[in-house]
Amino acid sequence: MSYVVLARKYRPRHFAEMVGQSHVVQALSNALISQRLHHAYLFTGTRGVGKTTVSRILAKSLNCVGPDGQGGITAEPCGVCEACRDIDAGRFVDYTELDAASNRGVDEVQALLEQAVYKPVQGRFKVFMIDEVHMLTNTAFNAMLKTLEEPPEYLKFVLATTDPQKVPVTVLSRCLQFNLRPMAPETVQEHLVHVLQSESVAAEPQALRLIARAARGSMRDALSLTDQAIAFGGGQLVEHTVRQMLGAVDRTHVFRLIEALAQADGAAVVETVDTLRVNGLSAASTLEEMTGLLQRMAVLQAVPGAPLTDDPDDVRLAELAALMPADETQLLYSLCLHGRAELGLAPDEYAGLTMVLLRLLAFKPAADGSAEKKTLKSVAEPPQARREVLPSVAPPAPVETPRPPQPPEPERLQEAHDSVPTLTDADLASLPPWHDATPMETAAPSTHGGSMVQVLSIPVRDLQAPTRAERGASPARRQAELQPTELGGFWNETVQVLVRNEAITALVRELALQSQLMDRQADAWTLQIQHESLGQGNTRERLESALAQHGHAVRLVLCSGPVSDSPALRAAALARQRQDEAERLILADPFVQSMMRDFGGKIVPGTLRPDGE
Repeated sequence: MSYVVLARKYRPRHFAEMVGQSHVVQALSNALISQRLHHAYLFTGTRGVGKTTVSRILAKSLNCVGPDGQGGITAEPCGVCEACRDIDAGRFVDYTELDAASNRGVDEVQALLEQAVYKPVQGRFKVFMIDEVHMLTNTAFNAMLKTLEEPPEYLKFVLATTDPQKVPVTVLSRCLQFNLRPMAPETVQEHLVHVLQSESVAAEPQALRLIARAARGSMRDALSLTDQAIAFGGGQLVEHTVRQMLGAVDRTHVFRLIEALAQADGAAVVETVDTLRVNGLSAASTLEEMTGLLQRMAVLQAVPGAPLTDDPDDVRLAELAALMPADETQLLYSLCLHGRAELGLAPDEYAGLTMVLLRLLAFKPAADGSAEKKTLKSVAEPPQARREVLPSVAPPAPVETPRPPQPPEPERLQEAHDSVPTLTDADLASLPPWHDATPMETAAPSTHGGSMVQVLSIPVRDLQAPTRAERGASPARRQAELQPTELGGFWNETVQVLVRNEAITALVRELALQSQLMDRQADAWTLQIQHESLGQGNTRERLESALAQHGHAVRLVLCSGPVSDSPALRAAALARQRQDEAERLILADPFVQSMMRDFGGKIVPGTLRPDGE
């Protein structure tokens, strides 16, 4: 007789034999007992949790006739009648299983639905079971919608999938959905004990615990690994043989790593990693094992009175939990969890493992609980220095009887505007940088409600924070100081004529605006540019052609260097001058000052614009 693998030999044949899916068993059993049966069921869950098994048990419950042939629908199929035995053997004519992974087209689905018009031949119900239903095409789904919604009373649909997100909502709305959950390692281990006792195979509890964790919630995977372990261990399951088969890391090495990290012993960490390398143990498995142990250590630290399990390593875990502070445990857990993704980027996985573990020592929290970085120094200026920059402003005198502010008279506005000095081109070089301007501290006495009030002018530039580009640029780059020259004035007028006549555009215009005329000979002009990219291509030749069309048939020579007098710098200086004039005009207005003083008004930074902009 041929050998039957454990996953098939111990497949549940009754709801009572189902392990870890009590919520599904209870719902289906109650429905069968009360005969409140839906026409379509959808079972979802990861691989090996019992989707096909539940489908077969449901088909037997619907078609079981009992040992005497007089039974009806039941939640406990007898397993001895012809219908039960044929369904277990896979030859029941009224139970059809369709693998949607290999039969995903509309033709296969239509061939299946053609059988729906015929009544059951042998049983009480026809049951169509479609496995991996999410693999069907959209056309196939559409072909079965009508039959799925209103099937004949003798037809039941059972759908199974590992990816319900790919199933159309039109199908989901027509089915009762049951999610089969991954099984806990303790549940899997308990079932393996029962199976191995039936098989008369000796097994160590720690070996079964390793297999249960490696199965990751799948009972079929656990039974398949058990078959492999029995063959690998020569008929018995021993911890070290199972660990060798799975490639799992011995916890002795993991405990040594955690202890070395707790004691900040970098040499012991490197030595242990070298031992893992020599023994060929997986770095990813090491981090995975450390993650599990650190999680249990964190629980012991947060809940000191938590009961210990039957794991013999819990005593060692309790010692390490007392040795390592809770914040370091959390940090190391996060490093190990995210470090698994970095192993594939490292030169080799052991080098990546070493760096992940040494990272804890590099960022180890200080003894006083602070998390200050060890290598980075603060470059912020002292608070005292920052306070000295701020202007000293006395609080305004209280107003006895405040009145609603009156709008300023037109004559006063014109007078304030005329009092603003106008800067000439010769004064452009002395203009202070925008962010270094001195705040206005003078105040003009103003009559308001019959009392003298001290009016303070608050510049807008003090209210507006520098932009990200200004913060990142160097001081010399931010100031962009203009140093007017005679040649610069001539070049500015020439470029303005070319721009107004649209003789230069795009990159040629940028070359002209960003350059400075350094030398002017009869047949050659020398232009200095700060960025060599402005002179790439044929921009120089195109600028020479535009100049020739406007009476300057010269040859241009480009050189690289700092630019202090260009048309662009002159335009920026003029724009700053107009902006400053607009700000001084608004902030000197009595109405604006009274609104800011009496009602706490503020000028939104960046909203003041000169006329025409």
